[in-house]
Amino acid sequence: MRLKLIVALVSDDKTDVVVDAARAGGATGATIITSVRGEGLRPGKTFFGLSLEGMRDMVLFLVLETRARDILERIHNAARFDTEHGAGIAFQLDIEDAVGLGTQLPAILQELEYDL
Repeated sequence: MRLKLIVALVSDDKTDVVVDAARAGGATGATIITSVRGEGLRPGKTFFGLSLEGMRDMVLFLVLETRARDILERIHNAARFDTEHGAGIAFQLDIEDAVGLGTQLPAILQELEYDL
């Protein structure tokens, strides 16, 4: 079973939309790391050293390789990465091995059978 890790960095108001889009594409779960910071081409504005930029969330999805591109596209469209400045970014990485998927394994195997 080949897996991909999809990482989405989005503003916290888009987190639920991104998770819903990924689930609609076959993701069986998500890990959300809240209150991360990032900078794009232009540094964020500050006021007396405090950032005025909204906080971001890092959303991690471990998905079947066969579903990864579709899920990535769904995240892209749901979060409106191309139409809203600073909406976020998402990318995928190869996963060599994983453990601890026991509770999600039946759903993953069902998705795998569906893809075949």
